[in-house]
Parts: sequence; C-alpha cells; structure tokens
Amino acid sequence: MNKRNLLILVGALVISTTTFAEDHVMAATKPIKENNDAPKTLSLSLKEAQDYAVKQNRSLKNASLAVQEAYASRWQTIASMLPQVDGSYSYSNYCGYSASMETAMGSFKIDMPNVGALGVTASMGINGQGIIGILLNNIAIDMKKIALEQSETQLRGSVMSTYVSVLALQSIAGLLDSSLVNIQDLEQITQYAVQAGAAEQTTADQIRVRVNTLKNSINAQKRNIELATNSLKVLLDVPVQTELTLTDSIEGVLTPESILNLLAENFAIENNLNYQLLQKQVELAKKNVHMAGWAYGPTVSVGYNFTDQQYYGEGGMRMTPPNVVQVSVRMPLWSSGKRAAGVVEKKIALEEAKNTLSETTDNLAIQYRQLCYNLTNAYETYTNEKENIDVAQRVFTSATNKYKYGASSNMELTNASNDLINAQSSYVQSILSLVNAQVELQNFLNN
Repeated sequence: MNKRNLLILVGALVISTTTFAEDHVMAATKPIKENNDAPKTLSLSLKEAQDYAVKQNRSLKNASLAVQEAYASRWQTIASMLPQVDGSYSYSNYCGYSASMETAMGSFKIDMPNVGALGVTASMGINGQGIIGILLNNIAIDMKKIALEQSETQLRGSVMSTYVSVLALQSIAGLLDSSLVNIQDLEQITQYAVQAGAAEQTTADQIRVRVNTLKNSINAQKRNIELATNSLKVLLDVPVQTELTLTDSIEGVLTPESILNLLAENFAIENNLNYQLLQKQVELAKKNVHMAGWAYGPTVSVGYNFTDQQYYGEGGMRMTPPNVVQVSVRMPLWSSGKRAAGVVEKKIALEEAKNTLSETTDNLAIQYRQLCYNLTNAYETYTNEKENIDVAQRVFTSATNKYKYGASSNMELTNASNDLINAQSSYVQSILSLVNAQVELQNFLNN
C-alpha cells in the first residue's frame, strides 16, 4: 500500500467515524428551544398551565439535558473501543552537523541532513470491561429517562396544587368581600340608630370591630393570593409582571367523577416510577458484578504505525521501517486479592439492591391503600366543609337581615360572622388537603 492510498484510507476512516458519532448523538437528543419572549398576559386552564410548565420550566429542561448527557457519555464509552487515529509531522535541522565513526580501517564522517517525518498511528483496544461499560451506560440512560418522567410528573402535580390554591383563595376573597359589604351596611344603619338614640354606641363599636376583622381577613387573603400566584409563575417560568388569568373553576377541577375514577384505577406496580428506578438499580448492580469479574479478562490491542521520512540534502540513513503492525494480548495474573475483593464488594451491593427492591415491593401495596384512604377521607372532608360554608353563609345572611330589623342581637351577629370566617378557613384547608391527596395518588400510579 503506497503512502497516498494509506492517507486516503485513514482520512475516510476518521470522517466516517466522526459522522457516525455525530449522527448517533444528535439522533438521541433533541435541542431545547429557549423562549426569551415572555408573555405579558396568560389565560390558562389547568391542563394548559401544566403543559406550559412542562415546556418552559428550567428544572425540567435540566432533567432533559441530563438524558442528553447520558447519551453523550455512552458514545464516549463506545468510541473508546473504536479505532483511534493520530497524525504527526516533525522537522529536524541538524545545523550542518556530521557524525564521526571510528573503525579499524579509519574514520568516517556521515552527513546529517535535515529531515521531515510524517507519521500516522492507528490503534484499537477491546476488553470485557469496556463492553460491560456500554451496557452500564444504557442502564444509566434508562434511569435518567425515569428521573425525567418523575420530574415532569411532580411538576404537573405542583402546578395543579398551586393552581387550585389560587382558585380557592380567590373564592374565599370573593365571599369575604360580600360579607364585608353586608357588615358595612349594618355599621351604617347602627350608627344612624345611635344618632337617633335608638341604639348604644357600644353596639356600633362592636360592629366596627367586625368590619375591621373582615378587612384584615380580606387583606390577608389578598396577600396569600399574590403569594400563591407568584409560586405558580415560578413553576410556569414567567416573569412576575405577567398577568395570569385562571380559566378553570374549583368545581371543574375537583369533580366527583375524577376522584372516583382515580380510586377505581387498578394498581400496577410496574407503572410506579420508584419501582422502575429500583429495578434499574438492581440491573446496574448486576452489571457491576460482571464488570468486576471482567477484571480477570484479557485486553486485546491492535496498532498500526506509518512513518515516512524525507531528507533535505545528501546522505541520511533510513533506520525506521515505514509500516509497523502490532498485536498484543494482556492478561492479568496476580493482584494480591484486589480483584477478588472487588467482585465480593459488587456482589454485596447487588444483594443490598435486591433487598431494597423486595422491601419496596411489599411497601408499595400498603402505601397504595393508604393513599386511597387519604384521598377518600380528604374528599369526604371537602364535601362536608363545602356544605358547612354554604350553611354558615346562609346563617350569616339571616343574622344580618334579622339585625337590620331588630330581630337579633349583636352577639348573634358576631357569632355568625366568626362561624363564617372559621368555615371559610376550614374550606380552604379541605381543598388543599384534597388536591394534595389527589396529586400524591396520581404520582404514585404514574397517572
């Protein structure tokens, strides 16, 4: 094979290997588009908010990048066992030096001309540990994908919890506003009665206290709404200046049908993401045992060197052969028990992973029953609190009307107002408990 054909062959090999690597990595990864144009207003349903968060959230983008990173790591492992080609060129100027050689027949001088050397080295090494390393990379990719799915599921659940929280707080703020209007009307009527001598100032002062109490509750609710809305903006990855409008209602999100369908869904343990992750950890531990065992295996290496020297001047001895092929096999013989201890260590880690998987398998069934119980209990509590707030609102309205016509006392009005505020607080808490229980069960079922 002449120098020209050899260089063409080496160049083709380098280009084809590089092209395959780029195609492999690019096919396994998808570019993530950055959205730098933040919207000024957003009007979203719950489903739209969840989809928007999945598309925009930076934490989820990082989880997606971790999958791409795992693909790149696998290619590095594969490429390490493919041919590695290096090229070199050197030029040596001996500045007119001549080498002297003394023999029995006399002394000789050998001119040392300037020389340029072109070299190409190709090598490839294969061993069992490298092959197992590729399998380990495949498992790592699967684990990264499961982690990405977990992150997306958790993000959707967080968006749902925050979205419903905003709706609940807005609902309570609306009820408090209507109650405040009624109380302020009573305050004005009572103040007129005091001026006319038909009521005492103490009564008007007590109602004034109720007005201030409701105003404080309304202000607190507004701050809570802003806090919850900002939390939702963080999940959606939009600026704080963006105006959010939530188009769904609590009744449209927390429907009896969705709760009953979720409770009726059969539990398939293989769909649980934690279980899938533990399974991959067991597979990883098995491959690590094989990896440690292959420390006893041979390493086969193949190498090729091409060297072409060009002398610039007369003389020069060509002592370096232009083509050299090397084949070597390296076999480990003795390591004072180091490799044996490594195999034992990995086998122990495998048993630990199996025990963790078995324990988790048993616990998941119990956890499923507990989550179903939590959701059932939360839904019953929500239903009761929803009815309680309706009753408390009717009682407060009745007490207000009676007070206007002098048919109820100030104490009765105060008690009705306190009961309404307490019922509203319990109602909000029941909504949050219900949506959290629903999200936990959905995440557990990978729904």
